[in-house]
Amino acid sequence: MALLWALAVLSLLPLLDAQSPECANLMTVAPITNATMDLLSGKWFYIGSAFRNPEYNKSARAIQAAFFYLEPRHAEDKLITREYQTIEDKCVYNCSFIKIYRQNGTLSKVESDREHFVDLLLSKHFRTFMLAASWNGTKNVGVSFYADKPEVTQEQKKEFLDVIKCIGIQESEIIYTDEKKDACGPLEKQHEEERKKETEAS
Repeated sequence: MALLWALAVLSLLPLLDAQSPECANLMTVAPITNATMDLLSGKWFYIGSAFRNPEYNKSARAIQAAFFYLEPRHAEDKLITREYQTIEDKCVYNCSFIKIYRQNGTLSKVESDREHFVDLLLSKHFRTFMLAASWNGTKNVGVSFYADKPEVTQEQKKEFLDVIKCIGIQESEIIYTDEKKDACGPLEKQHEEERKKETEAS
């Protein structure tokens, strides 16, 4: 199961309303507008995550590095995704789409015949975002963290750690990726060259 969507259905909004200093900078996005979708356009790097669900935790631990591209399709309420993951020193590529539920700020993707849902959380810098998962007691809660560069600033990392603390996860539970272990660079370059040739031919 792909990292972005190894998640169960969630409902974190009541929790995020708590008057906690760690939750103060969170921005849940509802509704999701065309402008919001445009903010998500481009290349993103998976930085880290923390999942209480053992299955998802195991899946996250298998991923050494990951990055992906998002391409908005406003009229279709979806984001086209091109995802590159390094697992066991090998590149795994997947192209699919994310469904946008605009009014409640939810994203979803179908995997293994199930639709998995996440809430979109934007930081105040708009250079990072998080996907929050599965508030069901503390059993399945989880958050994943993404940035437009493979390394984040201390301030950006602090925002992620604040969210982790806000939802009751320990910092020791976080699993980080290592961009130095990325094995997808050559395939990404190949795909870029192929798209360039297609553009020139059209």
